[in-house]
Amino acid sequence: MGKRKKVILPPALPPETPEEEFEVSDEDVEYFSENPKFTKFLAGIDRKKIDKHVTRVADKSEDEIERLYERRNRNDAPLDSRENDLQVDPVDALPIKTLDGKLQYRTTKKVKSEEKKASGELTGEEDAEKKGTSLIRLTKAERREKSKKEKKEAKKLKKDEDIAANSPKEKIHSEVLKEVEEEISAEVSFGEKKIKLAEIGMTLLEDPEANIRSLKELLEFCKDRDLQVVKLGLMSILAVFKDIIPSYRIRELTDKELAMPVSEAVRKTRYYEYTLLRSYKSYLQKLIELQKEAIFKQVVVRCMCTLLEAAPHFNLSEKLLAGTVRNISSSDDVIRKLCCEAIKSLFKNEGKHGGEGTVRAVRLIAQLVKKHHCQLHPDSLEVFLSLRFDEDLGKHENKAEEKNKFTKNKKGKQEPVKHLSPSEKKKSKQELIAKTREEVYADYKAVSFAPDSKERQRMQSDTLSAVFETYFRILKHAVDVSDPRFMSETSGSLAHPLLAPCLEGLGKFSHLIDLDFMADLMSCLKQLSGFSSGTYLQSKTFNVKDSGSGRSNNGLTVSERLQCCIVAFKVMKSNLDALNVDLQDFFVQLYNLLIEYRPYRDRGEVLAEALKTMLWDGRQHDMQRAAAFIKRLATFSLCFGSSEAMAALATLKQLLQKNTKCRSLLENDAGGGSISGLVGKYQPEATDPYLSGALASVLWELSLLSKHYNPSVSQMASNILSMANLKPNQNIVNPSLIALNPIQAFWESTVQKELSKPMNTKVPSSLKRKRKREQDTEYFVLDPEKMRNVDNEVIGEEEAKLRFEEHFKVLRDISENERLKGELNRTLASISLYDEFKREKREKEKSMGLKSGKKKAKVLVKRSSS
Repeated sequence: MGKRKKVILPPALPPETPEEEFEVSDEDVEYFSENPKFTKFLAGIDRKKIDKHVTRVADKSEDEIERLYERRNRNDAPLDSRENDLQVDPVDALPIKTLDGKLQYRTTKKVKSEEKKASGELTGEEDAEKKGTSLIRLTKAERREKSKKEKKEAKKLKKDEDIAANSPKEKIHSEVLKEVEEEISAEVSFGEKKIKLAEIGMTLLEDPEANIRSLKELLEFCKDRDLQVVKLGLMSILAVFKDIIPSYRIRELTDKELAMPVSEAVRKTRYYEYTLLRSYKSYLQKLIELQKEAIFKQVVVRCMCTLLEAAPHFNLSEKLLAGTVRNISSSDDVIRKLCCEAIKSLFKNEGKHGGEGTVRAVRLIAQLVKKHHCQLHPDSLEVFLSLRFDEDLGKHENKAEEKNKFTKNKKGKQEPVKHLSPSEKKKSKQELIAKTREEVYADYKAVSFAPDSKERQRMQSDTLSAVFETYFRILKHAVDVSDPRFMSETSGSLAHPLLAPCLEGLGKFSHLIDLDFMADLMSCLKQLSGFSSGTYLQSKTFNVKDSGSGRSNNGLTVSERLQCCIVAFKVMKSNLDALNVDLQDFFVQLYNLLIEYRPYRDRGEVLAEALKTMLWDGRQHDMQRAAAFIKRLATFSLCFGSSEAMAALATLKQLLQKNTKCRSLLENDAGGGSISGLVGKYQPEATDPYLSGALASVLWELSLLSKHYNPSVSQMASNILSMANLKPNQNIVNPSLIALNPIQAFWESTVQKELSKPMNTKVPSSLKRKRKREQDTEYFVLDPEKMRNVDNEVIGEEEAKLRFEEHFKVLRDISENERLKGELNRTLASISLYDEFKREKREKEKSMGLKSGKKKAKVLVKRSSS
């Protein structure tokens, strides 16, 4: 059977419109009448042929054409009658525009194939497909082969779908694609949000009053799901608040003030302040909420500390201060440093908040110390060292008040002021002026951050009481050693982390301590330094082995016990007239702590401060005690590093200058100094300096220290040795070292100070010649493997002889150089003495010549007069 021809129907005609509805304007008629050529082509159209092709289909019967038109009419039915039709996507088929301006798209039926089977409304093509035939009729063999091929393709397709569904690689691939898409979309949205944050912030900074509502938009970014967006939002709001927060505290308006009519400018200002305060409060609440999450903690603390430093006077500053003090002892170094710096800035810049912030911060820290039983980080208490107290506060006003009570008369005598009774009119006027002044002063005080002297004095006393309450609580906790909760995990002894900053603070503010607490404070310091009546002297000797920890029975280190001695001396020095305390026990502690000191375990700067406070400063010491300390300091200098040795030698030199009788220790007699016969045998194991018998010893340690590897130590030791002569040796390479106190000497001799000293740019000529000679020599690099195998290397007898000869040759050269240096110094000293003798002789001759000339002149004058 041949291929069946497909019937193509002509397009549907537009709907017929009555001629009455057509409206032709006079202008159109006039135009076409004047231009007949535009309508000439319509006269030659064959209407019959057009009607035949439009209304009929060639080679088709009337019934078939009628049936096709009926089917098309069903398809072109109105939308109300086609509820079960589906509209074709506009991309798949172009629309048809009717004359009334509506678009019609191609549609298809929603009716399922089962409903079509039941109703029997299958089209010719569908019927042919159902029977396995299409427009081209196939044979049985072709139909069988086609069905087999379709089944194979269906099975293969199903198998591929199952493999794809069960394959993990496909799943991973799809998941990776999803993740990549999500990341790309997140990056795009993050960039857009950053730009929006910047735009809002710039508009706010340009004109805060006009764009104050934008703060709400910024706060919305803090609720975003992206954590980075939240952090950026917090920091952006912080930058905006730092710039727009006013320099005054916003007061809430009363109902009476709100009911009063105000101008437009005042209304705008009130709205601006109200919106700013509300947004600021919401921002602080958000910070407090996010502070509980670890991922936001650093950002939140940074925001709170920055706001506290920038605006401690503004509203809700107490919340910022509470949040900062809460994290002042955090284990995170960044958070702890931020909080400590913010509190220090609050203490130093009292002009911003008038002192109220200082009092509040000190009280909060005191409560924190009490709550944690003095187990906080030392940085949390070191902030007290930034406090400043005005000792002269209120003194000038008291003097002015006393002066106003008296007036001087003409004779110069002081008489009380006589209050004359004014008239009633003047009296009422004065009362009115006084009342007005009081009101103005009250208003000024309400808005001013500078309180009067009485208020400042009250705040200062409150701050001092809170500080000393904290210090005394820490001392009491250190004395109480019975609580096992505060044992250190590393050393197994009691931990006192706040004791060192507490003692440092007591030393700084010792002149402000009330005299009523002095006796208890001194006894507490004596107990903490390690003294106990009668037991210390028997237990602490040289024969006792050091445990390595350097802690006493109460768990204090050597540095902490030295600080207790320092504080005791500072308190004594500040209240010398009011106290009568014997400091002998503290000298005993220092004498024994010099032996317990270890350079890399204990703090050298504390030792230097103790030597300066207790031995360098002050009055002349007892001869036996001074000699004991001189001998122990010489032994100490020989045992430890150059920094500690310089501090000890500086103290030793000062003691020898104050106690000239102790210079007998510099004599090199076989049985001791010149006073050794009056004193018993020297006992280095004694713990009491009065029982040591140091006057019977000799400072042989200085001879070894004069050959120290550090030139500063050797110069200092040589200078001390020369004090045995009447004229000490002043030929010192660096004379500035001689006048240093122990603290300065310690820091001058540290490794960092030695490395930071500038190099001498001038090269001596001898060194230049030596370098020229060494240019021709060959240098070699030490092999690490050979250096490791030095101990296991077998050396022959001849090689050993050569090595020993070279070694002793170097030693002989060194001793010869030292001898030559000594002769050169003696020669230079004699030359300088000879030059000085000649200079003095010339001066004498000149003076004698002047005298003789004057006598001759007098004689001539007398002769001429006579």
